Amino acid sequence: MRKWFIGFLWTLLAVVVIGAAVCFWAISEGKIGYMPPIEDLQNPINRYATQVYSSDGKLLGTWSISRENRVMVNYSEIAPSLIQALVATEDARFYEHSGIDFYALGRAIIKRGVMGQKAAGGGSTITQQLAKQLFSETAHSTMERALQKPIEWVIAVKLEKNYTKDEIITMYLNYFDFLHNAVGIKTAANTYFSKEPSELTITESATLVGLCKNPSYFNPVRYPERSLERRNVVLGQMLKADYLTQEEYDSCCQVPLNLNFHVADHNDGEATYFRDFLAHYMMAKKPVRSDYPDGYYVKYYMDSLYWEQDPLYGWCNKNVNRNGEHYNIYTDGLKVYTTIDSRMQQYAEQACYDHIVKYLQPEFNKAMRNKPNAPYSRNLTQAEIQRILQRNVRQSERYRVMKNSGSSDEEIRRAFATPVPMTIFTYHGEVDTTMTPMDSIRYYKSFLRTGFFSMEPQTGAVKAYVGGLNFRHFAYDMATQGRRQVGSTIKPFLYSLAMENGMTPCDEVPNVQETYMVNGKPWTPRNGSRARYGEMVSLKWGLQQSNNWISAYLMMHRLTPEGFVTLLHNYGIRNPEIHPAPSLCLGPCEISVAEMASAYTAFINHGIRSAPLYVTKIVDNEGNTLAEFKPRMNEVISGDAADKMLYMLRAVVDGGTAGRLRFRYNITAPLGGKTGTTTNNSDGWFMGVAPRLVSACWVGGDDRDIHFDSMTYGQGASMALPIFGLYMKSIYADSTLPYSQDDQFDLPPGFDPCSTEDDMRIVDGAPGEADEIIEQIFE
Repeated sequence: MRKWFIGFLWTLLAVVVIGAAVCFWAISEGKIGYMPPIEDLQNPINRYATQVYSSDGKLLGTWSISRENRVMVNYSEIAPSLIQALVATEDARFYEHSGIDFYALGRAIIKRGVMGQKAAGGGSTITQQLAKQLFSETAHSTMERALQKPIEWVIAVKLEKNYTKDEIITMYLNYFDFLHNAVGIKTAANTYFSKEPSELTITESATLVGLCKNPSYFNPVRYPERSLERRNVVLGQMLKADYLTQEEYDSCCQVPLNLNFHVADHNDGEATYFRDFLAHYMMAKKPVRSDYPDGYYVKYYMDSLYWEQDPLYGWCNKNVNRNGEHYNIYTDGLKVYTTIDSRMQQYAEQACYDHIVKYLQPEFNKAMRNKPNAPYSRNLTQAEIQRILQRNVRQSERYRVMKNSGSSDEEIRRAFATPVPMTIFTYHGEVDTTMTPMDSIRYYKSFLRTGFFSMEPQTGAVKAYVGGLNFRHFAYDMATQGRRQVGSTIKPFLYSLAMENGMTPCDEVPNVQETYMVNGKPWTPRNGSRARYGEMVSLKWGLQQSNNWISAYLMMHRLTPEGFVTLLHNYGIRNPEIHPAPSLCLGPCEISVAEMASAYTAFINHGIRSAPLYVTKIVDNEGNTLAEFKPRMNEVISGDAADKMLYMLRAVVDGGTAGRLRFRYNITAPLGGKTGTTTNNSDGWFMGVAPRLVSACWVGGDDRDIHFDSMTYGQGASMALPIFGLYMKSIYADSTLPYSQDDQFDLPPGFDPCSTEDDMRIVDGAPGEADEIIEQIFE
C-alpha cells in the first residue's frame, strides 16, 4: 500500500508538471488566453505610441490607445535613487531572476495564502507588474485574476528575453500611473515636486515609489501622513538592501514630504488642444453626407473642402502601411514633426492665461456679482435663461445616462435641482464642494473662453495654437473648431476689395450715417463714435477708427455683396452660411480664429494667402519618411492692393484703436492690426500682423449671451488685444527666436499708398479657386 501510495504521488506530480508545461506552452503560443505578438513584446510602448515633435525638436506628447500624454524618459535621465528605491521595495531580487521570482512566489503562497499573513509581501516581480500593465485587462473577480497570473508569467519571461534589466525598469516607470494626470515618471516628478526625474532626491524618489503599492491609498496630496509613513517604509527597504547607510536612513526619515504639487495645466501639457486637433485631423475619414446628423451641414461642407485641399487632412485614411492597412496614429508608432515652436507655444499659452485668468476673469466675476442673471446678460429675461440652461441640461452626460435608464422628465428635473457632492474646477486647483448639477452648469458657463493662432505668412507654418485655457475641463477648441462673429476684423477684407477696384487709402468719402433700402426694408448702420461727423474722411482714417458708416458706404456705393462673398472665399473663409448682404461689411458672419489668421497673411505676402501648415513630415517607426508637406498658397488680391492694406493696418496700431500696443506694451517693432467687437460685446477680437508673424485672437463667453455689459472691458481692444501684446513682447524678448523688432515689412522702394495703377484687377463676383472646388464637391 505504501509503495502504491508513493507511486501515486509521483504520478500525480508528473501529471501536474506535464500539465503545467502543456498549459504554459499553450499560453505561450496564444492557444489559451491572449498572448501579444512577439513584435509587440519587443516594443510594447513605442510601437503603439505616435510621438509628436515641435519644430525646435521638443517632444510635445504622444498618441496612444489609452490617449494618455505619456512622455518617455531614458534610463540615464532617471535618478539612481529612484531605481534603487523601486528595486528594494518592489523586487529585491530583480537582477537575479528571469521574470519570475520563485522564492518570493513561494513565500507569498505559504505566508499569505496558507498562513494568512497579509504583510508578508507579494510574489509579483517588477517584470510581472509591467506585463500586467501593458497587456492585461482589469480582472473583475479573484478567479479572473488567478487565470491572468500564468499569462503574465509567460509574458514576463518573454520580456526578460527581449529586454535588459535597465530597459524593463525604464518601461515600468514610464508606464506607471501616479495619479493626478501624472502618467509616467517624467510627469509625476513634475507634478509632485516640479522637477525632472534626474533631479529627484532620495526622499522624493521614495515618496513616488511608495505610490506603486497603491496610488490612491498612499496619495500624498489627500493623505500626507499615510504617504509619509509609506515613504519611510521604502527608505527602510533601501537600508535593508544596502542602498542607504544607517545615518542616511535616519536623516531621510526626518525630512518632511515637501511637495511642490501642481496638477498638469495649460503650462505643463504641451499644446494640448493642438495635439487633439491634429489627431482628429490626420485620422479623419472621407466625408459622406449621410454620416453627418441633421444640422451639421456646415461641418460636412468644411470637412469636404479640407479633404480635397489639404493632404494632411485624413492622411491616415488616404495612405496605407506595409500591411496594406490604413495608418493609425494610435498603433503605428509614427513620428510627426509639426511646425509648432515649443517656446512660442508657451508664450502664447502664458499670454492667454495671464490676461484672462489673472485680469479679465476676475473683472468679469466682479461685474456679475449679485446679478440675478449671472453669468448671462442683463438683457435676457429669466425665461430666456431657463431655456438656455435646459438646452445645456439636455446636452449633459448626466441627462443622457438618466434618460437611457428610463428616468422620467420630472425625475431628471429633481435630480438636477438636488445638491450633490462634486469636485469642481478652479484656476487654483480642484475643489470639493456640494451644489446642484444645474448650478454646476451655470458655474462652468461663467468661465471666459479664448482662441489664439499664430503663423508665419511666408510659409504658413503654425507656430502657436491655443484652443482654450484648460483642455481637461473645456475641451471645445476655439482655435479651429469654434466659429464666432468677427465684427470689425472683417473690414480689411472689404477695404482690400475697394483697393482692387481702384481706390486708395487716401481717397475720401463722406462720414455720415445713411439709411439704405435693403429688400424693401430700411437699414441704418450705427457707429460707436461721431468723431468728424459730416466731414469727408480718408479710407485710412475710416479703417483706423473702425468706422461702420465708411464700411457701409463702400459696400452700398462702390462694391457689391456678391463680390465681397467671393473674395472672402478666396481668403480661405469657407463658411457656406455667409450670404451676400449689405450688413456683411460689419462682420456678423461666423469665422474661426485659424481662418482669420490665414486670411490676414495675404496682407503681408503681397496678396498671396498662405493656408495653415501644421506638419512638415511624418516618419515611420523605422525612420523612413512617409510624407512631407509643403506650403499651400493662392493669390487673393494684387500686390499693390495688399501693400496699401498693410499701410492702413499699420495706421490702426500707430494712431487708431490698437494704439495701446505702443504705449502699454512698449513694442516699437513695425506692427499692423485690427480690433473687432460684436453686438453687445459678445465677441472680442484682435488681428495682429508683424513682418514675419500673423496672429489672431478671440475672447468671449461660451454662449453669445455671456459677456461684459460695458465697453470698458467688453471691446476687442480690452478683451483680445492684450494677449497679442503679451505674446509679441515675449517673442521679441527671446533672442533664441528668429524674430526681431528690427524686422521690416517687405514694401517696394518708393511705395506710395495714394497711387493708382491702370492695370489693377477688378474683383466683382468672378469665381475663384475656392468656388470651383466647392462646385466639384457638391456635383
